[in-house]
Amino acid sequence: MTADAASDFANKLDRVLRHANQQLGAAGLRVAKFIDENRQTVLASSAAALGARIGTSDATVLRTIQTLGFASLADLKHAILGSGAVSTPADDMRRTLVDLEKATGEALDGILQAHADGLDVLKSEKCRSQMAGAVRILDGAARIAVFGIGPSSALATYVSILLARSGRRSRTIGATGSMLADQLLDLARGDALLILAYGRLYREVKAVFVEARTLGLATVLFTEADDTPLAKLADVCLAIPRGRPGQVALHGTTLVGLEALVLSLAAAKPEAALASLNNLNRLRRATEVQVKAGK
Repeated sequence: MTADAASDFANKLDRVLRHANQQLGAAGLRVAKFIDENRQTVLASSAAALGARIGTSDATVLRTIQTLGFASLADLKHAILGSGAVSTPADDMRRTLVDLEKATGEALDGILQAHADGLDVLKSEKCRSQMAGAVRILDGAARIAVFGIGPSSALATYVSILLARSGRRSRTIGATGSMLADQLLDLARGDALLILAYGRLYREVKAVFVEARTLGLATVLFTEADDTPLAKLADVCLAIPRGRPGQVALHGTTLVGLEALVLSLAAAKPEAALASLNNLNRLRRATEVQVKAGK
């Protein structure tokens, strides 16, 4: 899409949302107003979650979306992504602080509740099924490449270390811009990709998926919603919330999910995991000896 076309698209979306007609009724107008003012939240939410947040039913949310001219919630999300109208980290922090003040005045309570909600998602049958699918894909890989940039790069490095300790060959991909090409150059048939990515389909993650498709590599995606254009590119998608939609991103629940995935892979090949950890202990002892000898 050209810059002019993207601008036209954004303007059209704005007109639709901001000039919702009276046929919507009071509840529908409330939904349209929320969508207009909280587009990042919409991207990361289901119809049920939006209904709970707005104080109406998921049926009203979906009916309003269709009245506005979108075939589905997914269609609306496509439009929001195409408009480029997403919030910044500062916007997310502002909403988070306002909600904390309204709720309890204490950050700890809000954070704990957000993580508790995320753990409920991890416990769900849907997430268990997604996790099982991810294990099946990664267990058959000769090597697991873990992609993550920005804050996710630290998680990618940590997961790669855990995988190596569990007897799995692994590496990280975390470069941006043209340097990403050097890291993608090392990918080979037999690898599988564990991708940590959120929000829009930005150029680096798009390049990773394109190269995976070119080489015929399986992909597992950790993201916050499974009905986005990004999620649809993966063979298996684990939809794990990063705190509350539209607020500061919290990675605690994602970390729990990643650790559960690594332990599930260790359980799939326990002998290899134990052998790798025994070798790690041997190398640690050897390192300690060398350090003492150098003193």
